[in-house]
Amino acid sequence: MRFRHTAGFGKRIEFWIIGEMLKEGLDVYVPLVDDMAIDAVVRQSDGTFIEVQIKARSKDVIEGDAALFAAIPHEARENYWFIFYSERLDTMWIMSSEEFISESHQNKNGKNAGKRSIWFNGKRKNKETGKYEEYIKPQFIKYVANNFSRLKGNES
Repeated sequence: MRFRHTAGFGKRIEFWIIGEMLKEGLDVYVPLVDDMAIDAVVRQSDGTFIEVQIKARSKDVIEGDAALFAAIPHEARENYWFIFYSERLDTMWIMSSEEFISESHQNKNGKNAGKRSIWFNGKRKNKETGKYEEYIKPQFIKYVANNFSRLKGNES
């Protein structure tokens, strides 16, 4: 049963986020086939369309990796956005393709050469409790999103 929970986590979060987008009034379309790294298509307020890729990390990942998104194949794409969600941090980040490329690390060699990784969180020891705690790295706070206004076309 554990495998079924793990295997379906990403799809469940995709549908949950798409549901939240719909509740917020976005005009969202869901492709039947995901072979172009597109989980949703959104019609913006000006009538143009953007493509959205949703990535999620469960609360069960290794401590310190709550918001590590690794081995993502990606080349710059116009009108393309990422939504990253960490269940353990209960945090969502929204980035354009260009922002993702500028903020992520591209692997130079190994089996994931050419793929990109981004690590939104760090881990530090709490001086009072002596326990390690995950936190959002300061350079990524500007991408934290509590709504989907960046996808509506009001800003880029």
